[in-house]
Parts: sequence; C-alpha cells; structure tokens
Amino acid sequence: MENILVTGGCGFIGTNFIRYLLLDSDFTGRIINLDSLTYAGNAENFADLATSKSDRYIFIQADICDAKAVERAFETYGIDAVCHFAAESHVDRSIVAPGAFIQSNINGTFNLLEIARRHADRLVLFHHVSTDEVYGSLGPEGLFTEQSPYRPNSPYAASKAASDHLVRAYGKTYGLPVTISNCSNNYGPYQFPEKLIPLMILNALDGKPLPVYGDGGNVRDWLFVTDHCRAVWEIMKRGTRGWMYNISGRCEMTNLDTVKMICDLLDEMVPGSDANSRRDLIAFVRDRPGHDLRYAIDCSKLENELGWTPRESFETGLKKTIQWYLDHPQWVRSVETGEYRKWIERHYKE
Repeated sequence: MENILVTGGCGFIGTNFIRYLLLDSDFTGRIINLDSLTYAGNAENFADLATSKSDRYIFIQADICDAKAVERAFETYGIDAVCHFAAESHVDRSIVAPGAFIQSNINGTFNLLEIARRHADRLVLFHHVSTDEVYGSLGPEGLFTEQSPYRPNSPYAASKAASDHLVRAYGKTYGLPVTISNCSNNYGPYQFPEKLIPLMILNALDGKPLPVYGDGGNVRDWLFVTDHCRAVWEIMKRGTRGWMYNISGRCEMTNLDTVKMICDLLDEMVPGSDANSRRDLIAFVRDRPGHDLRYAIDCSKLENELGWTPRESFETGLKKTIQWYLDHPQWVRSVETGEYRKWIERHYKE
C-alpha cells in the first residue's frame, strides 16, 4: 500500500486516522484525502501536515458520488488501497433527513466500489469502516459478534448496513480484496460538537444545560479514536481479505454515567468559580425515536488474530479528550462560528 485513498478524511475519525498514519505509524507511503467538506468536514485539521508532509499528503475536495472526480484520483495518484470513512453519520439528522444518508452512504459506496473494480489489477485492499449500529439493539446481556444478524433501527444504521452488504458482495462476486470493520462509539480529538461527548464538554465549560435523552440509561461501548485508528491499520495490513472485524473499547457506560464522569473530570481539571458541581447542569429531555438501548461489541476476533487491544480506559481516554478541547479553543471557536469553512477557500483555490 503506497497510495492510500482515504475518503472522508476531514471528518472526525478520518482526521485522526490520517494523522496517525503520517505521524505515528509504520506507513511510509502517500495519503490522498478525498472529502466533499460537508458541515462536519474540516480541512483545517491538516494545516500543519499540508506543509510538513506536503510530499505525502494530498487533499482533493470532491464527493464520493462524483464518479469522474474519484476516477481521476485513481488515475492521477495510482491508488492501490482505499480506506472508506466517508459517510453521513449523525443518527438524529438521519431521522429528520434520511435522503442524504441514502445518497452518501449507499450510492457513494457503490460508486467507489465500481471504480475500485475497474482498477482491480493494482488494488491491494478496499477497507470499509462501519458501525455497531448495523446490529440493532442489545438487551442487558450479551455482545455483538461478527456473526450477529443485522437489525438496523435508524435510517443511518440501515444505510451503513446496506453499504456493508455491498462491500461484502463485491468481494464475493468480483473477487475485490475487501475488509470491513464495525466499531463502537468513538470519542477523542477533532470530534464535531454535535456528538455527545464534545457537546457535553463544551456545554459544561460554558455553564449551559447538558441534555440527556430519556432517563440516560442507554448503554454505549466507548472506543478512543486512536485505538480505533490502530485497529483499522492492523486490519488493513494483516486482516484476512473478505472478513469482518469488530472493534471495541470494552468500555460500556450508560449515557448518564458518561455525562457524570465528564462533569466530575471537568470539576477536577477546571474548577468552577463556585462550589456547585457541573452535574447540576444535567437536564433530561424527550427520548429520540428508535433509540437503541444498548450496544456492546465482542472484539475477541481482532484481539486473537491480530493481537490488537485497546490501550485507553474510558477514564484515561476521556481525560485526554477533555484536555485536547481545553488546549484547542481556537479550533472550537472556528467550528462554532463557521470560520473553518473559509480555510479551504484560502488554501485550496483552483
């Protein structure tokens, strides 16, 4: 793998993956980052690498549904591997406007697969990054495995399930070298503030209410984003082609306990001006439709076959995440004001 096309590389996980490959891994090749820069894509995340790694980092602003642009990237840069992150990913948005999820997550994946198939002579791998939400909801016991049936409960989860099936089918039907990973909930640096953990961190710092759906009893299995990036790279290098791998942080927490931990860590790291706990900001709100009760993943296959294990506990990962947001107020302001969208216009003019 010398020329890896990373789709959606300006999003949260894509950003961390590219930075991991170029700064902390054994990868010595070139990254071609193709991103359409929707609201959650931030090209400014690579302001440093665009200069320091200019020979190994290339940015293309394009939609994965744009066949001509994707074909041009394959031809121009001799793409020999794909790591496909690009997706609409926010469940609440999928409930309100599912059409965008069908277009990007299903049609976009189909377009990528078709172009990859035309370049199969030099393609080493097509890796598809997916989610545990394709499996649906668990009860109080048990874990999702790679053999769990798909039972998606939101338009987002259904669109990702469909794209998983397409990738697997292209591997079986056309012999395309594919792998799929289904991960639990990610958190860490560069996450867009609409998601639970950064939203709670930033609201708590500003003294704003901390909205918790229902009674806060929904359980999520949290995975620090750098652990996820390490797992994806190991799968890309050594994973069995045609197989799926579940990636888990083995950190099950209720949403309410997650918010409470954020409050307690902030009280410790950034004491407020009064004696009140930030827990006082917690506000319960109406539950969202189709809210899955519990996700939990068995990542034994990944651990046993490739020797990967998560390095961060939830507390250590959460401390690193909070510290990153405290250390990067300009990034937060840029996102909140929309200034980050102007950066691409100043630095990547045609």
